[in-house]
Amino acid sequence: MNAWKWAASGAVIASLCGGAAWAQDDQGSVVEGIIVTAQKREQNLQDVPIVVNVVSGQQLQDAGVRDVKDLQVLTPGLSVTSSTGGAQTSIRIRGVGTIGDNPGLESSVGTVIDGVYRARSGVAFGDLGELERIEVLKGPQGTVFGKNTSAGVINVITKAPEFDFEANGELTAGNHDHLAASASVTGPITDTLAGRIFAARRVRDGFYDVRNGAGPSTQKDNDDQDVWTVRGQLMWLPSDALQLRFLADYTKRDEQCCLNTITVPGPTAAIIDALAADEGLMRPADPFRRIAYANRESVQEIEERGVSLQADWDLTKDITLTSITAWRDWENYQANDIDFSSADIWYRPDDGRTFAKFETFSQEVRLAGTSGPLDWMIGGYYSDEQLDTSAFTPYGTAYETYFSLLLSQGTNPTAVSALTGIPAGQNFVPGQGAYDQFDHSSTGWAVFTNNTWHVTDALEVTFGLRYSDDTKKVFAQYSNTAPANACAAAIVRPIPAAARSALCAPGSDPAFNDVDTRQKRTEDRLGGTVKVSYRFSPELMTYVSYASSHKSGGFNLDRARFAPGQINPDTSFAAETVESYEAGFKSNLAGNRLMLNAAAFDQTFKNFQLNTFTGISFVVASIPKVTSKGVDLDLVYRTPLEGLTLTGGVTYAVTQFGNFTPGPGVGPRLPGSRLSYAPLWSASWSAAYERPLSGDLKLRASLSGRYTSAYNTGSNLDPLKRQRPMTIWNGRVGVGPESEAWMLEVWAQNLTDEDYYQVVVDQPLQTGTFAAFLGAPRTVGATLRVKFR
Repeated sequence: MNAWKWAASGAVIASLCGGAAWAQDDQGSVVEGIIVTAQKREQNLQDVPIVVNVVSGQQLQDAGVRDVKDLQVLTPGLSVTSSTGGAQTSIRIRGVGTIGDNPGLESSVGTVIDGVYRARSGVAFGDLGELERIEVLKGPQGTVFGKNTSAGVINVITKAPEFDFEANGELTAGNHDHLAASASVTGPITDTLAGRIFAARRVRDGFYDVRNGAGPSTQKDNDDQDVWTVRGQLMWLPSDALQLRFLADYTKRDEQCCLNTITVPGPTAAIIDALAADEGLMRPADPFRRIAYANRESVQEIEERGVSLQADWDLTKDITLTSITAWRDWENYQANDIDFSSADIWYRPDDGRTFAKFETFSQEVRLAGTSGPLDWMIGGYYSDEQLDTSAFTPYGTAYETYFSLLLSQGTNPTAVSALTGIPAGQNFVPGQGAYDQFDHSSTGWAVFTNNTWHVTDALEVTFGLRYSDDTKKVFAQYSNTAPANACAAAIVRPIPAAARSALCAPGSDPAFNDVDTRQKRTEDRLGGTVKVSYRFSPELMTYVSYASSHKSGGFNLDRARFAPGQINPDTSFAAETVESYEAGFKSNLAGNRLMLNAAAFDQTFKNFQLNTFTGISFVVASIPKVTSKGVDLDLVYRTPLEGLTLTGGVTYAVTQFGNFTPGPGVGPRLPGSRLSYAPLWSASWSAAYERPLSGDLKLRASLSGRYTSAYNTGSNLDPLKRQRPMTIWNGRVGVGPESEAWMLEVWAQNLTDEDYYQVVVDQPLQTGTFAAFLGAPRTVGATLRVKFR
């Protein structure tokens, strides 16, 4: 690594350690109690018998966290990646998650924001606004959250309205022409009504330079940012016993996203070069030059809006009724150059025919109370989700020529016509192609209970149950906007099998000419948990737990078939179930200056839902068995150096497939291997330091980072999709008065400019060519914060 990169890291570390001699004799402060709501009641983190990583609002600000992807730097065992757009986001905990490119699959890791579940991981990807804290619950959750999940929950709690006036403003400027501004105001409206409003605007140039060949696109950069958001809240206290909190938000993104860069050019690269007005793609591969190729536009236009009302009513001093009613609407219109080259082969135009839309309504009701030694809670949950998706994928002007050269080893640009007997230009009509629409609905209800019996002052037993009932329906409309001439001819003519396969990709199959299918599936499940904890002393609590949960089955929202010309109308897949065992301890040591928690876990998933992109379509397979075993450890340390706090965590996880016989679309490497995005080791850490300067000023510096050992990014575990071990650092140094009236900060994300892959994929239609969606490069800037009280 260049010496100046280490110097940049050293500058932040020097700020953190600059007061060491000055504060050496100070014994430091103790770790304050961390309050969480992981079990739907306020508890000290050290009393909760599950693994919960808690990140405070100050830590989130210090690490530059704006969305769930940024959260990785503060949470070991958490992985968040995106591919062709923000909507295609995948979240994993301990190596277990759901690939986000197929909206027919629910998320193994749920995201809940202010008590409201988000329909998919991609739907939860956005500016989170002003944050109180984020709780990351690891392992299956179902008896406390309205929507059950099989791998974990990210529970986001934003700042609520306050009855003391406060206004905040923030201005940021950085490299890549990054500009951002946000403002918030909170305070009383009447004696019983308070409000809070937050608004933000963020823009940035793209991380990629784009070469367009002959066009028609003229986009010269990609992976930019253009987002604005507004969030409003009202809190009404009509009586001492009743609190109502109304929330509304709106977000809009209009961005050029997301292209990839070549990591391995395959044998088709020379054909791409021959068809493009420029070199078509990067040869030799040099992905971290961040030069992408696309002759068609790649854009995403996302709009999200929602409202919710939470009522908390103390019926008695021991019983509280909580109701959360929510409606949300999310839509994403996309356009993509899906061959990711400047040759005009395959694309999705920006004409409004490629989109995904979610409209959801949910109602959660909980009644919680205390009766003698029993803390009890019962609840009910209802959800109604409407998902509409559409994809139009026409052929480019070079599609037919590309396959002609491919099938003739580059010698005959009309080889397709020779095979089909159809005149050149009529096999794959440019501007025409597959046009599929899915009307997907899901309704579900559940009843659940979670209770803690305080057997003695030291011994507690927690037990919970959940019964869920879900019904899903899908109405699929498949069409080809022009006759699939080439495949129709290939099916009946005596041509080689390899040629028939190439000419009969699912998007070119006449079996899907104006075909409608309807499917329905209903399932009900019972899950639960038992936890036993014992506090040996005020400083040490131990626990063991068992939990079972599931993620609903569903439908693959893509074309499925038995063979060319033979549609498979059944795209359903089974529910994913999990059983989990944990044993751990939570401790406060060194005079309460060190909080140290650890847990061993053993999770077994059955019918694990694996979503794989084959290069031409998505295939969902139910893997009989996946296991995840390992250890989580986290700590908070108030050092003897006044103002210096260290936090960190480590996850060791062996997350692997069981032995099974791979079926269609499932790679032969999977049985007995570790899952994609399942590093053996992951760690995160942060250091925050505050010290007074001369006059009324203070210094605040922070350094955070994460490490992951090597892992594979591909669902088929191709060794060419491997990500080597990596370490990411973020740093921030600020100066301002003790009153916090203002603070001027300089910061860097990915401080050492680490090169790494988010996802490595098989490039569509280009066998042997691999490409990567890259992680963000180093970004640096300055932020001015102001506060009025």
